[in-house]
Amino acid sequence: MVVDQGVGVSQIVKDMDIGETAVRRWVEQYRAEQLGQAGIGKPLSAEQQRIRQLEQENCLLRSDNDLLKKASAFFAREMK
Repeated sequence: MVVDQGVGVSQIVKDMDIGETAVRRWVEQYRAEQLGQAGIGKPLSAEQQRIRQLEQENCLLRSDNDLLKKASAFFAREMK
């Protein structure tokens, strides 16, 4: 919101009730990543990256499964 929409850090801090230091750090990290740099903070370990990847895959598979359940219920009603 700060970078893309031009909202001030102080406004974000007030609206979301979070610390100003954290918001500024996130903005700095975001800008660094947009430039293709590693950014600040320590990088994720290989295990943390793998966990994040598996969580994303799990979420995608759950949504696919929900869609298939809805589709099968729809076709079951149509067959009657």
